[in-house]
Amino acid sequence: MPLRLKMKGMTCRDSRTATHRPLRNGCDDVWSWNRRDKSHEVRLYGFRMRTAQFHPNWSNGTAGVRGTRILNRGRYYWEVKVSERIFGTSMMFGIATKKARLHVEAFVNMLGEDDQGWGLSHKGLLWHNGEWRKFTKPFRENEATTVGLLFDGHQGTLTYFKDGICLGIGFSGLNLVEDDLYPVVCSTAAKTEMTLSHMRRDFYNLQDRCRAVILSIMKTNNDIRDLNLPTRIKSYIQEAMESQETGKIRRTDGHSSPYFKALPCNMFPLPGVKNPCLYV
Repeated sequence: MPLRLKMKGMTCRDSRTATHRPLRNGCDDVWSWNRRDKSHEVRLYGFRMRTAQFHPNWSNGTAGVRGTRILNRGRYYWEVKVSERIFGTSMMFGIATKKARLHVEAFVNMLGEDDQGWGLSHKGLLWHNGEWRKFTKPFRENEATTVGLLFDGHQGTLTYFKDGICLGIGFSGLNLVEDDLYPVVCSTAAKTEMTLSHMRRDFYNLQDRCRAVILSIMKTNNDIRDLNLPTRIKSYIQEAMESQETGKIRRTDGHSSPYFKALPCNMFPLPGVKNPCLYV
């Protein structure tokens, strides 16, 4: 029997047929690899520093990098495009807290070596708390691939995809983790590259969804300033536009906005938007 996982907006089958990407009804997410939270053996470059190159010269250990996105309490999907240099002891994809290390002078399965990380290696093994279990077939060496990860902070699950195929839920109980969780990748192989792509997130609440609709027709900050809206609401909209332009995200992004405290529920006329309403 094929494994079927019912998720919001999709049905995931462990089969040979391609599936729709998750969170189709959500919105684009904006984050990158953290240039201040990585191994010295990781070089970041490209658009918004979304490409990580591991061991640019040669490898004598394991190097990793954390993403800037805090995952707790939300629903997020992202893909990691892996270059054709797939080989070596371990190339890993998953999540971790700030306590998980990002460099070691040894060839190890670093993501999941303790209780601070959860990772899938290119050999098809899931690692957590120093223990592993078989999850899927090993990746083919020297053949480029794309790994997708769906984090559900409400259900507490991390689901993996490979080249558009859902592999199933890799980890559960993640909603019980109190520390902040971040996307992480690591590798022992020299000159391997991993690039972030197709980052999506679920809407946090109705005000977040309304903001996305407004942003879809706003081109510049001047357009937002011209709106007949209270200053705090315009600041809330501008915050999201600045995040899209710079790639920087706020800790409070969407979960609880300070701009909406003590504002009355009302309707505001917006050019080009039919029957708009911002509920606060």
